Formats: sequence, structure tokens, C-alpha cells
Amino acid sequence: MPSSRAWNFDLDFEGIGWLTIDVPDAPVNTLSRETLSELMGIVSALEELANSGELKGVVLLSGKDSGFIAGADVTEFDDMTDPGVLRAALDRAHALFNRIEALKVPLVAGIHGFCLGGGLELALSCQYRIAVNDDKTRIGFPEVNLGIFPGFGGSGRSIRQAGPVDAMQIMLTGKLLRAGQARRMGLVDKLVRHRDTLRWEARKAVLQNKKSSEAPFAKRAAAFGPVRGYIANKMREEARKKANPAHFPAPYALIDLFEEHGNNWRAMTEGEAERFIPLMESATSTNLRRVFFLSEGLKKQGVRGKDKPVFRRVHVVGAGVMGGDIAAWCALRGMGVTLQDLDMERIKPALERAKKLFKKRLRTKTEIDNAVARLEADVAGKGIARADVIIEAVVEKLEIKHKVFIDAELKAKPGAILATNTSSIELERIAEGLTNPGRLIGLHFFNPVAQLPLVEVIRSSFNSDDDIARGASFALAIGKSPVVVKSARGFLVNRVLMPYMLAAVQRVEGGANKEQIDAAAVAFGMPMGPIELMDTVGLDVGKFVAEELGSPVSPASDFARLIAENKLGRKSGQGFYTWTNGKAVKGEVPPHPDLAGLGRELVQPLVDATEIAVAEGVVASADLADIGVIYGTGFAPFLGGPMQARKDGRA
Repeated sequence: MPSSRAWNFDLDFEGIGWLTIDVPDAPVNTLSRETLSELMGIVSALEELANSGELKGVVLLSGKDSGFIAGADVTEFDDMTDPGVLRAALDRAHALFNRIEALKVPLVAGIHGFCLGGGLELALSCQYRIAVNDDKTRIGFPEVNLGIFPGFGGSGRSIRQAGPVDAMQIMLTGKLLRAGQARRMGLVDKLVRHRDTLRWEARKAVLQNKKSSEAPFAKRAAAFGPVRGYIANKMREEARKKANPAHFPAPYALIDLFEEHGNNWRAMTEGEAERFIPLMESATSTNLRRVFFLSEGLKKQGVRGKDKPVFRRVHVVGAGVMGGDIAAWCALRGMGVTLQDLDMERIKPALERAKKLFKKRLRTKTEIDNAVARLEADVAGKGIARADVIIEAVVEKLEIKHKVFIDAELKAKPGAILATNTSSIELERIAEGLTNPGRLIGLHFFNPVAQLPLVEVIRSSFNSDDDIARGASFALAIGKSPVVVKSARGFLVNRVLMPYMLAAVQRVEGGANKEQIDAAAVAFGMPMGPIELMDTVGLDVGKFVAEELGSPVSPASDFARLIAENKLGRKSGQGFYTWTNGKAVKGEVPPHPDLAGLGRELVQPLVDATEIAVAEGVVASADLADIGVIYGTGFAPFLGGPMQARKDGRA
């Protein structure tokens, strides 16, 4: 075998070759140009061994605990925006995977953990696939999240194995599958319970010359004749519900490829490059890659190494929508949680919402029952003394927060984190009366907690680096993305979001059509319009934050009138919109000559406020502002964030 940094090969006495990938100095395996080049040399040697009769088969495994292969090396993508360089790289990868598929002996992939993107494409070029059926295994094509689609032959090979409807669905959505789902779909051939048994089952598969079967004709029929065009149009309709083709072209390019070649998986594979290359060159892909790297950077925060804290128990004070949902999320993530409020009547709705979340997110009755058991009602607040993290999520009234934390400081064990979920009040004000005000940090979650990844970790003038690092560690421990923000009114997200929403409300007060305002913001790239967002946040909450930021709501405004009439938005069923079954009832959108242009005007207050927040040091950098605003507000990720959009002249 040729020498290699990433690959190790052993030939045993039965004639089985054991090929292990373990990219050095990396937490996960990725397919870089160097790794693929090394594999090409190894495949040449395997071909010679197979031709000589010395090799009965090959088993491909990963040497990393993190998983199989997490995909192509994204750090190299910016070096391959030249069409000629990219085309050559794609052609080499295609030729390599074709040679793997054509080996005269079986090549079996043993999968554990992550098997994504290029890693799945490599596995699909193997003759047989075995996966560990545990909760860590995830299989899929997340390329659409980077503004591209599979480019190493995965489009055609996934259709061959899973059929066009299922394969296109996972490529278009970027959905990651559990091992059982992948097996039912045909992407995996066999499941094992433990990683320790992968080698034994793979050995048997080699000796028995196991080969994967293509999807049955009934599944492949959707790609034949005029049915394919019908299916393609249906896919476009579904894609438009979530992605504007002007903003996210990748799904539509993939659908075009399917419509042209979906009846022939080899032709679809060969046709990938023609549509892949323009996507890689696009501003959308460039910005989505930037967002990916910023997101990965957030995962490196917190305390690392042997001093990394362990969080087992959380106590939440306040069982309203935010407090109850924070408690449910922590329980879902495996922590024991006690939830406190004045009486059980206030806690019961939170427990019911939690059960719905568990049923939606967890697979088995045992998992659901265990999550329910981890979340306890605690009217008396006994859980404070045992908690590693105590989170206050009561109403935005300073005197109530003071009372909560003075009590918590007396009862909490040494080293426990005291955190407030305040949305706008400076921590210095909340910490008044504490013996050790530096113990209080902010952990500001966003609604809905289960969907929005951001947690603002708020740093006051009393906090040390260690205080904030531990707060970031907790956010990471529950699967959230922490952005450290200075204690200032509104922090980052509410500070930039409120001027945007208030300016839109003022337009409506002045006679503008609310449906047109919201449609314009969506046309620009926002996930929902500012008026619908104000209703979703709650008009009373919006008024409070506006006042905290020094922009009081005029008593003579329709905004104030709606609040006085208890028409608070989604939660009351009526606000600027009427709400039915959790959805705003909207009228027709009046025509406008440049809806996206109007949307750009609407977001200017948000962009301006972000620029000011960066200049004032509310966040440490423009990069952190961009990822924070994207994660906290849904700001158009294809633009790379408000600061990047302004830099590019697009906002």
C-alpha cells in the first residue's frame, strides 16, 4: 500500500482487507483533496490485489469515535470557486468512486455516528452498507444548507438505492436520518446494535459476497415517463413554500437535474457537475459557507479540557411560555429539571406542552416517559439547592427578579450558575442586593425555544471570564449556540429587532397595508414579516422592550389601543392580525412594483442598529453580530448577516 496520513490498511489471514479512515489532528473525518488523493492510490493497490486473487473483499471503517465521515472538507471550498479547478476536482472524485463501485471484490462500509454528504456518497459507492442502530448515527445529505447539492455522484446513487421520491426529499431538505430510517429507505442494508459488532457483521458480509439491492420498481416508477415531470413540478411547489428560488437556487437546480435525468441514475450522476459548479460560485453558497464557519466557531466557546463543567440538574423559576419551554428543552436534552411557580395551576400547562415536545422529538415510549420523569413540578422551590444551573424566567419586573435571586443565592450550592432570561434589562440592575453580583449571568433564550438555536450569554461588569465561559458551556451542553453579549439595554437581538418592528408598525399606523409590509420583508429574505413577528412576540412584550430601549409607544396609537383591549397578538388570538389555530389570518397583498426593494427599506433600521451595536462593543465582532442576528431573528442567511449584507451593498 502507498503511504498515507488518513488511511490505514491491513490484510488478514482470510484475505479480508481492513481499510480505516482516521484523519490526523481532526475531531471528525472529512474528505479533503489530500485524503481523496491518498484513497486513489489505495484503490489502485486494491485493484491489483483483487486481480491477483489475494483479496476476498474490503471493509471500510472509521477510526474516530465521532463517526464515519462528516462530508467533504468545507475549508477547501473557497479554493475551488474557479470553474476549471472545481470541475477537475469533481471529475477526479467521480472517477475514484466509480472505480470503488467497480471493484471485483465486495467493499463493505461499516457506519457509526455521522455519515454525511461526501461520506454518504462514498458509502453509496460501496457494494454493501452496515450501520449501528443507535441515537448517535445520522445519515444524510446536508449540502443544501451550504447552497449546493451532492456532487460526488450521490444524487444518482441515492435515487438508485432509495427511489426518486425519498432520495430527492432528503437531498432537498438536508434532513438527517437515523439508522433505522436509512435502512427502511434503502440507503443502508443491515443494522447492528453496537459499534463493537460492526467488524464481525462486515466480515460475514464480505465472505458471503453480500451486495445491496436497488430500489424496487414500484419506488423507481416515479422517475419514468411523464410522471417524472409531474413529480418535479410538485417538488418545486413544495420547495417554494420554504425557499425563494432567487435566494436559494440549489433545490431548484437539483430538481432540474432530476427532471432531465431522473430515469437514469448514471446519467444523473454524470450531469451533476454542470449544475453544481454555478451553485458553488454563487454569492448564496459563499455566504452560507460563511454562516457555517461562524456557527462552528460558536461550538468552540466555553470551558474545554479536564475542567469542562458537567451539568446534571437545572431549576427554572417561572412556568410561563419561556420558562416552561426552557425547562422542557433541558429535560429533553437529558437533564433533571425542577420547574417552580406560585402554584400547580401555573405549572400544569408547561408540563402539557413539554409532553407534546417529547412526543414530537423522541422515538420510543420509554424515551418519552423518561423525559417526562426528568421534569418535575416544584412549587416549593426545593430543587434550587440541588441545581447546577438556576434560571429565572419570571415577568419583566425588576422587583420580582430581585426577590428570586436573593432567595436563590441563599439556597444555591457553591458553584451553581445563577442566570436570568431577561430579554432587555441590564444585569447590573438585576444583581442589586446580591452578596456576589458576579455570580449572576444572563442566558437569554428565544421563542420558540425548541426551534431557535441562539442563547445570548449576557456579561455584566461584575462577571469574570470564567463566569461567562461556564454559561457558554451550559448553552452548548443543551445543544444551543451561545453568543456572548455585553449587558446593555436590549442586548443584541432585541436591540436590533425592535427598531425594525417599530418602524414597520409606524408605517401601518400611517396607512400602509400590513400584509404588503410583511410580504415585502419575506421577499427580501426574512422568515416572517415584522407585523406578524410583533404579534408572535406579543404586543405587551414589544411595548415593554420598546420602553426599555427608550422608544415608548404613543398612548394615542393603535398599538396602545390594541394592548388596552387585551389584543396582544398570537397568544390572545387577536393583535394586528386575527389568529386561528396558531396562524395569522391574512388578506390579499396589494400589488407593488418592487416588493423586495420595499423589504430592503424595511430592514434598514435593523442593519443600522446592528452596525451601532458592533461599534459600541455590544458584541466582540461583526462576525458575532452576524451569526447572532441570523440565529436570533432569522435574518436572511443567504446574505451572510446584516453586517456582511451592508458590506456587499445588499442591505
